[in-house]
Amino acid sequence: MIARRRIDKIHDKQYNNLKKKMVIAEFSIFPTSEGASVSKYVKEAVEVIEGSGLKHETGGMSTTIEAPDLDTLFKVIEKCHEAMVKMGAKRIHIDLRVDHRLDVEASIESKLKAIGKR
Repeated sequence: MIARRRIDKIHDKQYNNLKKKMVIAEFSIFPTSEGASVSKYVKEAVEVIEGSGLKHETGGMSTTIEAPDLDTLFKVIEKCHEAMVKMGAKRIHIDLRVDHRLDVEASIESKLKAIGKR
């Protein structure tokens, strides 16, 4: 029983250390039911992301977001989804790519520096 508690403590500590690494995600969300121009919906999602306080960079086709953990990231995505539902969207498309680097600290900035873009 003591050995099991020790293993659980080690596992908890390792998991908590992993959670400290930054999650970087590329995210896009838009309704597919609202015609050809969906910029007002995308603008609303960008405002939700800006209001989250998370570091982000918005491009022409997606937004890159840094989050401390997956829960935080998913909460922001859920709020973007809720905003589009409140606007009347009948069908919503979400693209999400996540990079959760567990061996080193990573950021949007470090990724851009690695390819000579900063």
